[in-house]
Amino acid sequence: MAKLNKLYDDVIMDHIKNARNYRQIANADRRVEGFNPLCGDTLTVYLRLHDSRIEDAGFQCSCCGISMASASIMTEHVKGKSRDEALGSIAMLLNALARLSGADQIGEPDQIDAEAGSSLLASHLAVLNAVRDFPSRVECAALAWTTLASALNDSPQ
Repeated sequence: MAKLNKLYDDVIMDHIKNARNYRQIANADRRVEGFNPLCGDTLTVYLRLHDSRIEDAGFQCSCCGISMASASIMTEHVKGKSRDEALGSIAMLLNALARLSGADQIGEPDQIDAEAGSSLLASHLAVLNAVRDFPSRVECAALAWTTLASALNDSPQ
């Protein structure tokens, strides 16, 4: 039980109980659905872009707490970022999650924006720490980020 309590630390619990940007964006430029077949989580990411910058981000989901907390943290992190900065942050987090699960990395570390990486690591250690001892939950933590990548690489609606 102590390990399970570690999974849901204070930061994660705050993002579960008070999810940031848990909403549909009516005038979203991008709307992409993600699905985690391992646990059945479904998540929709909404983006409004202006000049390749993320002006607003939101999400809605039927998902576990880890997926919800990760999506909440993700939307806070990417607002105001350029598309390239957001993609750099996505690569950083997904590579860190891949290392935790023993999977292959997505890109070479030198291809990842160092500034995006440092701010990502500072504000997202809770997500990484939450799944460190629970490899089966890595996909839950990654769902929002992979869905965001699809939204950024998709054409406008």
